[in-house]
Amino acid sequence: MKQKQLLITVVLGDIVRQPDCDAIVNSANSGLRAGSGVCGAIYRAAGPELEPCSVKLAPLGLGAAVATAAFALPNRLIIHTRGPMYLFDPDPPANLAAALWNSLRLADEHAVGRIAVPAISMGIFAYPPAEAVPILVRTARKLAGQLEHLREVRFVVQEEALLQRFAEEIRSTAAPSAGVPDQPAAF
Repeated sequence: MKQKQLLITVVLGDIVRQPDCDAIVNSANSGLRAGSGVCGAIYRAAGPELEPCSVKLAPLGLGAAVATAAFALPNRLIIHTRGPMYLFDPDPPANLAAALWNSLRLADEHAVGRIAVPAISMGIFAYPPAEAVPILVRTARKLAGQLEHLREVRFVVQEEALLQRFAEEIRSTAAPSAGVPDQPAAF
């Protein structure tokens, strides 16, 4: 059986300005409250209805994902996931993989065809991009054959250096890597 092709792309841009994506991913905190960085930008763009809706789903476990409406955003859904704080949380590689794994699986359950994903945990959670980017790209590749609806995973970054790092990883990984768990534990 031929494995389904999943387009993995990267763009320089703003996660809240991806109108052709059915869903965007929010790199969330455990309380599912408006934070800083990507999380704050998403909450501001979605409008005041998002926070009262999302906090009802808290607390969000490490590596877990939940979905809410996108409210004022041009997308249908926001998938909130909690990536690891690199210096504090246990097993950052496994929990980063789980955050993306659970986000993509949840998106597929909601018949999402295209999803925009930020550089999960690489902002205030201090995950080094040299370690995080391969985990994210390889996790997306591992899931390709298990997704019914998802056709594109678009990483959206705001720095040229990060764009180049993602682009190189996407080009260099034609097949799943043995370095990513076959199926991270569900949280």
